[in-house]
Amino acid sequence: MNTFSNAFRAEVVRMARKELKPELQGMRKVITGHRSEIAALKREVKALTSQLKATQRQIKATDAPKAKVIAEKATPKKSKQIQFDAQVLIEKRAALGITQKQMAQLLGASSLSVYKWETGHVHPRAAQLERIAEVLKLGKRKALALLNP
Repeated sequence: MNTFSNAFRAEVVRMARKELKPELQGMRKVITGHRSEIAALKREVKALTSQLKATQRQIKATDAPKAKVIAEKATPKKSKQIQFDAQVLIEKRAALGITQKQMAQLLGASSLSVYKWETGHVHPRAAQLERIAEVLKLGKRKALALLNP
């Protein structure tokens, strides 16, 4: 009886597969078509993204000279670039009697940045150099007034 049930089950499975085969082949073709469409759309998105980035770079490049001219007109030219010396920053902080955290507040930076500048691990960027130069010109009263508005 066991052999008969195994043979019967195998025949039913075979017949079911035979009946479903045409439907499955149609579905496989549709799925393959969808996958190729998805791949084409991904390539198109990638191309459009790179075009967008290139256009943004081009716009920045054309606007940069205009912004530079406006900035030059607004601020007088500096004859030399600001030189950074960590020891000068340490001495100024000591002269003002403030902590690294307070110095960071004055400079608009993090206290970790001030620590790294003072230890010489990192050199400040140009924008930060300008702020440092401004703070180095401050007196003690003015610095404390800026810290405690």
